[in-house]
Amino acid sequence: MKSVGIKLLNNRISEYVRLAAAGETILITDRDRVVAELGPLRERRSPILEDAFLANAVRNGLLSPPTIVDKSPPPAPPPLYPLEKILEQLDEDRSDR
Repeated sequence: MKSVGIKLLNNRISEYVRLAAAGETILITDRDRVVAELGPLRERRSPILEDAFLANAVRNGLLSPPTIVDKSPPPAPPPLYPLEKILEQLDEDRSDR
């Protein structure tokens, strides 16, 4: 794992991006304090953060990811009223006109 200051990173960004693409993790420092990490792309991100809009909302603190991810299917919708019954009621309502 390498460490690089922001100023040096700015001057040699392509070199550090190549290192990250090759699997190296680089810690980015500002005044000897680690402020970020540059590393290889992960194979798969969390399914919660796949959507960029949601990821941005999480980063900005507008949303927080769920603590428990429920894998069960959503509940079934309530049964719909049959079309034949709806048409019968419409005919009844219009019969007095």
